[in-house]
Amino acid sequence: MAATASPAPVPSHRRSLRKRRTIVVTAAVAAAGVGAGFLVLNANAASTTATVDLYHQTLAAKDGWASSGTGTTGGTKADAAHTFTVSTRAQLVKALGSASDTTPRIVKIKGTIDANTDDSGKKLTCADYSAGTGYSLAAYLKAFDPSTYGRSKLPSGTQEKARAAAQVKQAKNIVFKVPANTTVVGVPGTKAGITGGMLQVQGVDNVIVRNLTFAATQDCFPQWDPTDGDSGNWNSQYDAVTLRGATHVWADHNTFTDAPGLDTSDPTYYGRQYQIHDGDLDITKGSDLVTVERNQFTNHDKTMLIGSSDTDSVGKLRVSIHHNVWKGIVQRAPLARIGQIHIYNNYYDTTALNGYTLLYSVNSRAKAQVVVQNNYWKVSASQKLGKLFSGDGTGSIAGGGNLVNGTATDLVAAYNAANSKKLKTTVNWTPTLTAGLETSAKNLPTELATTTGAGVLN
Repeated sequence: MAATASPAPVPSHRRSLRKRRTIVVTAAVAAAGVGAGFLVLNANAASTTATVDLYHQTLAAKDGWASSGTGTTGGTKADAAHTFTVSTRAQLVKALGSASDTTPRIVKIKGTIDANTDDSGKKLTCADYSAGTGYSLAAYLKAFDPSTYGRSKLPSGTQEKARAAAQVKQAKNIVFKVPANTTVVGVPGTKAGITGGMLQVQGVDNVIVRNLTFAATQDCFPQWDPTDGDSGNWNSQYDAVTLRGATHVWADHNTFTDAPGLDTSDPTYYGRQYQIHDGDLDITKGSDLVTVERNQFTNHDKTMLIGSSDTDSVGKLRVSIHHNVWKGIVQRAPLARIGQIHIYNNYYDTTALNGYTLLYSVNSRAKAQVVVQNNYWKVSASQKLGKLFSGDGTGSIAGGGNLVNGTATDLVAAYNAANSKKLKTTVNWTPTLTAGLETSAKNLPTELATTTGAGVLN
């Protein structure tokens, strides 16, 4: 039955970070040892206050699509032999083990891991990856110059094969494959994260990624595609986190950024930006039952892709996106295809930042069924409201309660008034897994400023 996106809010303990992170138990219960995995901070005659052990915490009931069915527990059942603390690339690879091993595991990342290092910790550069392949950027540019090569076909031949070989060498070093039943979490107070790398969650179930900063994920060897658009484009590999055919995934309290390698520092070849960044958090290839909450996305272009093609996977791509901050991003927040996506209680600051200027926030296409509810947009006087949404004429966006600079605004109507390919205004489902849904968006700018991203969980 069609819905117009006014799902009833569900009362929740998640209205603030403190409510999310803390519980109150009686001294008698604490003394009895109930609630393993909780660390007692202080006690008085009335109660004992405890903070959740991040390493064993599971996704709360009804907290978005990832709570559906069996829910998302990650590696909470890991034994001591499968609980690791890592601080180098080599240690991370070893701790993750085989992508086919379903044994529950917890991987605690302490400090910042540089993916572009060898097993001994030596820094690796693009030149190290291209060594022995025969690739050079100068030779590649000469071989595929549109003035001589043309614009009607993809690059092929010696230099394209060399570029692909160099890219494979880089991938072997910077792509970290996450197995099923795994929690990857940053150790509080250590500036935990991964620089220059990609977490790949592919064909597995039940994964948690929390409290990590993903920075400067870069492709040394973008491919030139003269057929991409009117003028061609450089296309790169490697998302900071990529979900491909993954199910039951919870991404919580992470920070995603291009810094320090911002797009403004990229050169231009063939009149197009030499784009070395792909997505921040892409959810594709039939991935399903995903909750993305309390993350920060900043200083990036193509932020989140849901569905890699118009025929990605019907009946899947069910994703909940709530209480995130999007600031200084260009597009795809998200771009959604096919699936049932609930976007609620997010804060979109569309102010241009470090050269990243907004094209649009939410794109619904390929018959996507998107509910956009109780979000807050901060926009400048020059920002056209009809450009906050986007679509191809087949996607739907239902919803209400969205604020622009504090004022209730029908963003679908604004888009449809300015565009010939209209967004549909009803969807074929009603969100029910809505723990934490706040009925008003007015306080989101201040609330989410201190409760999102990596480093705020303790």
